[in-house]
Amino acid sequence: MNSADDTAGTSGAAGTAGTSGTGEAGGAGGTSGAGGGPPGGGTPPDASPAPAPDGTTAPAPGPDGTAATAPGRDGTRTARATPATRAAPAAPTDGRDRRRPVAAALMLVMGLAAIDGTIVATAVPQIVGDLGGFAVFSWLFSGYLLAVTVTLPVYGKLSDTFGRKPVLLAGIVLFLAGSLLCAAAWNMAALIAFRVVQGLGGGALQGTVQTIAADLYPLKERPRIQARLSTVWAGSAVAGPAVGGLLAAYADWRWIFLINLPIGAFALWLVLRHLHEPARSRTTPRPRVDWAGALAVFATGALVLTTLVQGGVAWPWLSAPSLALIGASLALAALTVLIERRAAEPVIPGWVWRRRTIASVNLALGAMGLLMIAPTVFLPTYAQSVLGLGPIAAGFVLSVMTLSWPVSAALADRVYNRIGFRRTAITGMTGALLVLLAFPLLPYPGSAWHPALLMLLLGAALGLFQLPLIVGVQSTVGWSERGTTTASVLFCRQVGQSLGAALFGAVANTALAARLTDAPVPGLPGDLDGVSHALEDPAALTGAATDHLRRAVDTAVDHVFTGAAVAAVLALLVLVFMAPRRFPVLAEHEDTTPAAAD
Repeated sequence: MNSADDTAGTSGAAGTAGTSGTGEAGGAGGTSGAGGGPPGGGTPPDASPAPAPDGTTAPAPGPDGTAATAPGRDGTRTARATPATRAAPAAPTDGRDRRRPVAAALMLVMGLAAIDGTIVATAVPQIVGDLGGFAVFSWLFSGYLLAVTVTLPVYGKLSDTFGRKPVLLAGIVLFLAGSLLCAAAWNMAALIAFRVVQGLGGGALQGTVQTIAADLYPLKERPRIQARLSTVWAGSAVAGPAVGGLLAAYADWRWIFLINLPIGAFALWLVLRHLHEPARSRTTPRPRVDWAGALAVFATGALVLTTLVQGGVAWPWLSAPSLALIGASLALAALTVLIERRAAEPVIPGWVWRRRTIASVNLALGAMGLLMIAPTVFLPTYAQSVLGLGPIAAGFVLSVMTLSWPVSAALADRVYNRIGFRRTAITGMTGALLVLLAFPLLPYPGSAWHPALLMLLLGAALGLFQLPLIVGVQSTVGWSERGTTTASVLFCRQVGQSLGAALFGAVANTALAARLTDAPVPGLPGDLDGVSHALEDPAALTGAATDHLRRAVDTAVDHVFTGAAVAAVLALLVLVFMAPRRFPVLAEHEDTTPAAAD
């Protein structure tokens, strides 16, 4: 699961003017405007009003430069009626009903992005049999992931500059165009190129969907929409392989791409019809786009991810190609920093890393992306090679994680409303750490319910970790910065996954090589893929060789889960020592959101 990820919390449209308490535990809560803070308090216990640059809590300015709020004597923040707040589209009493078409569109779009990887994976044998290109078919996934990842920061900045709706519409059109081209591909090279086109649209889908949901839903309702979006990812993880297998077996593999067209067209119509943003004023200066920075970010990200994906696979890490790619990546990264520091409106603004809250969430979720590689990539291999399960049963062992994740996310607000965003995330990652440390203690060969139970617990722990952080960080910024903030969070998580795939792949192969040096029979494979293929035909091996290979895989996966536990420790260290104790959450009436649903 691309991180059931893969999902982000949501925040809301501006409510009517009211007061909200600071949310201190045991302190007096205030009343909130439409869609205001949680019951009993305006914000979670670790949330605090956003500080001014001088460190004081200042009234938040509206888009016209006037102050929208002022601190009262008791510490509450009271909204003042300004032209900006009066013009902002407040959530009406029937706002939830009016938001439903947009929410449905967001879920459909999220489903397109979520199901893409799993539905294609099951049709690979048919695709390779028809088009050839077995040696490079892995780029069907790597090319798509690379395009999604490197475009996230660019789309985030564009959505803050030009609005969410045009970026989302462009992303849907590009994704559907890529799907249509993939269905018409005549060889593997063309299919890989068209998958990259799909990924260019997928980057807009992933980041902008999260941001629009954050615009439309207030803090109190964020866990509900988060649970819905998480459920989309969970359902896609379960349904994708089944749908892909059925289409490949009884129709044609090209239908796995054509099926996107009616779904995407309906989502496109819903967005066009029901999502509205105010037209730009003719007197408003035309926004400046840092196209040089966008190109530099794209090129740097593409080179770094190519290095991580191909290193240790297409060539050894210490070979000339790897070293050349690493050197070129560092040079491009330095050039990107130079371009961005000189740009008036950089694609990746410096404040993303200067603000402790955003920087710490980025690093923590990057560590989560790193550790997620252990279950999503290596657990199916463990289930098939060590436990002897078939592909469907092995997929079920992993899929139970996607069942507990959205449930935990839906209930997370009951925790962070009591103990705060930071402490809730620490609790969730502590639980994940214990689960990851428990995996190497499983008996050999064990039963399927052992890892399934651990995955159920891991999904619950990560749901409790991810949602408070993303909901919290989105709540610390206004509309004009939320797209960039959300994109930076998703970008760091994606980079963490790419780094984890390269790092843990090396860990697994090193552990295997150490175990196979004293193999009972000569000629056994020396990497994880080769061992997995050898175990698919146990009749070709002696009983001693089969048992030795199974134990070697068990040891290799244990090492990977231990490495994932180290990543969990890194996430905890970031939260404990770097993240602020109190998230500077904006009051609902401070967050002027120029978007509405009807």
